[in-house]
Amino acid sequence: MDTSMVVLLNANGLPAAEQDVGGIAAPRRKAASGDAREAERLRKQLRELAAELVGVREAARLSLARELHDSVGAELTAARFALANLALRLPAEAGTACADALAVATRSLDAASDATARVVADMHAPGLEGGGVVATLAQWTQGFAERTALRTSFVCPADVRLTQLPHDAALAVFRAAQEALNNIAKHAGATRADVRIQADAHYLTLIVEDDGCGLTKHARRSRRGFGLAGMRARCAAFGGTLRLVSRNGQPPADAGGKRARTAHGTTVRARFSWTSLLKTAATQGAMPSNVAAVR
Repeated sequence: MDTSMVVLLNANGLPAAEQDVGGIAAPRRKAASGDAREAERLRKQLRELAAELVGVREAARLSLARELHDSVGAELTAARFALANLALRLPAEAGTACADALAVATRSLDAASDATARVVADMHAPGLEGGGVVATLAQWTQGFAERTALRTSFVCPADVRLTQLPHDAALAVFRAAQEALNNIAKHAGATRADVRIQADAHYLTLIVEDDGCGLTKHARRSRRGFGLAGMRARCAAFGGTLRLVSRNGQPPADAGGKRARTAHGTTVRARFSWTSLLKTAATQGAMPSNVAAVR
């Protein structure tokens, strides 16, 4: 079949599009358009499923927090008072061994009560309405540093959009930082943990970096453990991605044959789309790029 090409020119006389008069290219364009629509539909469905997963996880956290507070916390308090009453009723001839045993049991109960209180506090959704995610993260990282004795910093841009985040969006950013810091405290063996927020025209990027032992390749790829699945779901729910870079090997030697100091640690980059984050809030332009640091 003899076919010919017709070149459509725009107002400037430049080629605007190509059309196959024989009718071959049009179906291809139609198919490509259909594929693009299907891909967008699947991406939207993925975001919706991720958001649903995040909602279910958050509801489970709150339910467990209530159970720990109302049941476990109450039982630990009751046991603490029982031990205190028992110590008062010990006969004089009981000896120091009994008193020492009671003191050990009391300290253990106190430690369990403190640990339960910290878990409950972490599981509860923070009050983000007042100072927003910036003030909440600043306060939480300071408390994290005090609890873990890790050198911790928090740096973020003075971007007005950070104050406009709806509760669910701010909570997603906060939970990602919280999970990353908890992973550092539990698994990294680090001496420092740095948290910073970067903002450009399209994305809010949360970066959490430590100088610990680094995650293994299996741990980075795993969909279970280390809270990575929940972090991925939170990013996906807001049109973003999660990326981990682990440094657990020696750098190459320089020209003199000497090696630089071995670099260790993990960098977590949780990226969120501003369009998804601000879907229920009016988007305004960013403020000048002054940087506010909290250390």
